[in-house]
Amino acid sequence: MIHKTLYLCYFGLRQPLVQTQVLPYLREIAKDDVKVYLLTFEPEKWTPAEVDETRRKLAGEGITWDFLAYHKTPSVPATLYDIFCGTMFALRLARREKIDLIHARVHVPAIMGLLAKKLSRQKLKLLFDIRGFTPEEYTDAGVWKPNGSIYYVFKWVEKKIFRGSDGFVVLTEKAREVLFPESAGEGFDKLGRPVEVIPCCVDFEKRFGSDRETIRERARAELNLDGRLVILHLGALGGLYLTGAIADFLEAARRRRPETFAMFLTQTDPDLIVPLLHEKGFTGDDFFVGRVAPEDVYRYLSASDVSLSFVKAGYATISRSPTKIPEYLAAGLPIVSNRGVGDVDELISTEKVGVLLDLDPNGYAGALEEALLLKDEAGFAARCIACAKKRFDLEQVGGSRYRSLYRKLLGKRDADQ
Repeated sequence: MIHKTLYLCYFGLRQPLVQTQVLPYLREIAKDDVKVYLLTFEPEKWTPAEVDETRRKLAGEGITWDFLAYHKTPSVPATLYDIFCGTMFALRLARREKIDLIHARVHVPAIMGLLAKKLSRQKLKLLFDIRGFTPEEYTDAGVWKPNGSIYYVFKWVEKKIFRGSDGFVVLTEKAREVLFPESAGEGFDKLGRPVEVIPCCVDFEKRFGSDRETIRERARAELNLDGRLVILHLGALGGLYLTGAIADFLEAARRRRPETFAMFLTQTDPDLIVPLLHEKGFTGDDFFVGRVAPEDVYRYLSASDVSLSFVKAGYATISRSPTKIPEYLAAGLPIVSNRGVGDVDELISTEKVGVLLDLDPNGYAGALEEALLLKDEAGFAARCIACAKKRFDLEQVGGSRYRSLYRKLLGKRDADQ
């Protein structure tokens, strides 16, 4: 029997997170006799030809795609309008296509899903794919006031979502322990609803090559990095990402190793980091800041020597599974990370794939040297890659767990066991 799911995503299809995290998971879910419908909210216009071509491609992968316009300002009214539009879309599609399950990625889509479930005359189940502690993340990042009305309203709505959901996904074991401590054994909460821990995973088959050393040698030559110590940051800057601490670490690295080259693969405005690099003594020849195509990310990672993950630690980041971590590991790179973020401490300590530090500039140079010693260990890159495959492989970890969760929600036999 073929079941049908509607995946609600409050991002645009072209955004890297959707390309590297959402679509790969949906392809995995579609493998198990589940027809997948995807709704995104597009911040930019598409031509009719682009829409048709993309729909044809996704349909060939078992995904039926539709979209609504994303409204940014004024912030609260725009989001409320999008919630209304998303809810009405979900209701119409559920009725027309006889949808079994609404799969909501984070809080705003979960509001749409919950409203659609409440308003629908048919039996709809709601899977809340939590991804993060959104209200706390917004306050920690300075977007909302910690004691402001928006925060308290959102927390009230969050309780409604938790109460009305039929199953849950969290990114980390720490988040599961906080939200669903009773699910540790059989994987169900106290009301018998399934809970699954699914970290951000990596599609080894499509995005990461096997001939790492050859790719590394060619990439370093092409990027004019021979003789440089390349320290890499992948992903966003600002907000919860500690841009100032990253710049301090790079300054310490440059003092110890003058050949240091700073590599930033990011879609964030370069002005968040470039002036800081100049202040730290880096010239235009000593860094790269910019975006690269998803298919080129592995080449840039392979050209690097050490990777950084500096994220503001606190209650909100208990739920974080930084996407960059499995990508660093898949490229065989030692990780330098601050403590207290999701399951990263346990990962680095258990697997011996990097260095944990406190955000104290006096310890940065020592942490770098420790990471370089790890990098030079025989078999270190292979250990990182094996760790990534064991913990973050898209098909064997992410896909398998999503399929298992869907079967529990839809009453199907779990064939992966």
